[in-house]
Amino acid sequence: MDFTLNEGQKQLQNKAYRFAVEVLAPLSREYDRKEKFSRDVVKLACEEGLVGCFIPKEYGGPGYGSLEVAIVTEQISRIDMGLGMAAIGASTFGSENIVFFGTEEQKKKYLPRLLKGELLSAGAYTEPDSGTDIVSGRTTALKDGDEYVVNGSKIFITSGTVCDYMITFCITNPDEENRYRRQSLILIESDREGITRQKITGKMGIRTTDTAEIAFKDVRVPCENLIGEEGMGFYHVMHFFDVTRTMVAAQGVGLAQGALDRTVKYVQKRRFAGKPLSSYQRVQFLLAEMATKTEMIRNITYKAAWKVDQGDIDPSLNAMAKYAAGETAVWVCDKALRLHGEYGTLDEYDIQRCYRDAKILEIYEGAKEAEELTISRRLF
Repeated sequence: MDFTLNEGQKQLQNKAYRFAVEVLAPLSREYDRKEKFSRDVVKLACEEGLVGCFIPKEYGGPGYGSLEVAIVTEQISRIDMGLGMAAIGASTFGSENIVFFGTEEQKKKYLPRLLKGELLSAGAYTEPDSGTDIVSGRTTALKDGDEYVVNGSKIFITSGTVCDYMITFCITNPDEENRYRRQSLILIESDREGITRQKITGKMGIRTTDTAEIAFKDVRVPCENLIGEEGMGFYHVMHFFDVTRTMVAAQGVGLAQGALDRTVKYVQKRRFAGKPLSSYQRVQFLLAEMATKTEMIRNITYKAAWKVDQGDIDPSLNAMAKYAAGETAVWVCDKALRLHGEYGTLDEYDIQRCYRDAKILEIYEGAKEAEELTISRRLF
């Protein structure tokens, strides 16, 4: 078992962290306060080769695997998980489905432009009344000649108001008895007539990501926009989640590491009763526990991502990684805020943003209870 990153992975790790420090850090507080999204930041990330890491070389991408995606995501999230997600993760989110299941024409049409920041994508899966149980969604895409006619709504769609297209989970076979064979994935361009997009504001965390509610009313889409096989949408999305959960787990690793980094610096400067906080054994023990838990989730996340790259996708292990990383990030950020005391609650201290960002990791891309179900079912 070799846990050593190769030279290319180390260089990628350093480049991602440097980009986060030099580009994202100066913007973090302003963008968080204003709930601001910027295509310019995405394009800067594209210039560094940090966007679309999963895109194969034949379409202009670096052709990295899930481990490299996790490495980049972790380093970006150390500085600002929300802004990093907006620039690097969310700007291509959903387009993994094109790599996995798209036609050659679809891959050539969309993937190269994602790498240049000319296009932004989104994954439109969640609905107001279904949440994690996506098969209960009601959005339909019914055939009319050589087109699908789409009606319904989606909510909490990352990049929803800024994306150029969305990979949308729709019912295409409503009469199918098997509820898991009724849906398909449809690529819907955002400028099509009948689409209404509304930005959701006032989020607790990841405020720099664009989040939207989307409505479709008689939106006509050519049948050539079908991604993968009709009626296999549920299975396509599950494969997508099985792979991308390692990316979300890496967000938790980076967020926890970033909170630890900030706290180690703070307790060495902050004094109590004439001595630095870092000189007190209780503080040292708590930092040791934070560091240990962070290293534990790094190991399970890297293992899960590495297995994906070996073609051995383990849904249970990936669910464990996301579940553990989310819970640990919340725990570490809570302890980090405690050690910062009253100062940690102030806007000028980044730890309060880490604390707010952490909670979403237990909710999006499958609530932690869904991960527990995935894990427990495979035990039996």
